[in-house]
Amino acid sequence: MVIPKGMKTDILDTLADSMSKISPYPERQHYENVANALVQKHPSLKDPGSGKGWYGWFHSLKFKLGNYRQKLSAAGRPEVRVNKRIGEDAKGSRVKKSKKGEVHYCPDPPEGLSAEDMEGKRRMIEVEKLKKDLDHQQIEELMSATFSKRRKEIVGDQPLIGDVMTRWPAMFCERQVRAEFKRIVSTDLLESFLNGLDDLVPRLLEVYEAVTKSGKKPALKAILDCVKKDNTNERRRTAALMGLPHYLSEDPFDIIRMPMVSLAAAMKGMQLGLLIGYEGDNQDAFPEVFDVAVVVEENIVLHNFKDVPSSFTMLLGIIYCVNLEYPRAMKYSFEFLQRVVMKIKPDEASARVHSVRNKLLRYKL
Repeated sequence: MVIPKGMKTDILDTLADSMSKISPYPERQHYENVANALVQKHPSLKDPGSGKGWYGWFHSLKFKLGNYRQKLSAAGRPEVRVNKRIGEDAKGSRVKKSKKGEVHYCPDPPEGLSAEDMEGKRRMIEVEKLKKDLDHQQIEELMSATFSKRRKEIVGDQPLIGDVMTRWPAMFCERQVRAEFKRIVSTDLLESFLNGLDDLVPRLLEVYEAVTKSGKKPALKAILDCVKKDNTNERRRTAALMGLPHYLSEDPFDIIRMPMVSLAAAMKGMQLGLLIGYEGDNQDAFPEVFDVAVVVEENIVLHNFKDVPSSFTMLLGIIYCVNLEYPRAMKYSFEFLQRVVMKIKPDEASARVHSVRNKLLRYKL
């Protein structure tokens, strides 16, 4: 059929409104899926100039949603407005949309809750956190209700970690990091990380072994020697994680520290990473662990982890919860954990990570 201009505008407006409620920043495949579904449902709308019948709708949707985002920004929608330069900041830097696969990056406030209501609930969290016997269910409900306020502060204001810990003390425990990660990404942090890691550990260790046979990367050989002494599942997981930056030709020293000095000296200059406490004289690549702490901006934000895999999981969770960039020294290692281990936005992997993933898929045990 010949589609009148007004009808096409109505169709695109309706689709853009529906898509923006899921995400104002759809990916290419989402546009393609919507355009394809439209012509499948209504064959008379097929584009005669396109072999697929929906390619024209695909391009129209992209332009329409771009214009729709401008309207949402003017209306004050947080997830769109946070990316816009405003007023005096128009020529300066701005907070950019994160690329780590967040489903709810800076969500709208819950319907029926004002800013004053959420601030009251935030104060209730502070009070509850001071109690000896915490009501975890109440904290969970309050944290969920104040999620949009917290994300607006963290993403929009980019506060120091000390300020975040002061205002949102309940977030810095394993239970709430997992809950917050699920709100942001809609994925269970611990389950997704450990299951994905277990699927890859055999291949990773075999690939590490192949590299060391050529005499390259001696640090990897030391890590593999530790596994040969103790081949438990936990040690194999630890070897896979500790060996990853070495395999990717990255320097993990500033991110993963096993100090032989005082705690304050060990954390000096540490912007993000793990502080591993160990028993014995540390003659192995990774000794017997008794405590691992997650450090952000020279502050311990989580501790009392008894193994490296769990602490790595929480470190990745904290990065999402407080909207941090991956540390430059290990950016490919963290990207690998996100895209290959946890399968969050796997199709947007960098060339280096994509190459490693393909090698692992081809590798036969």
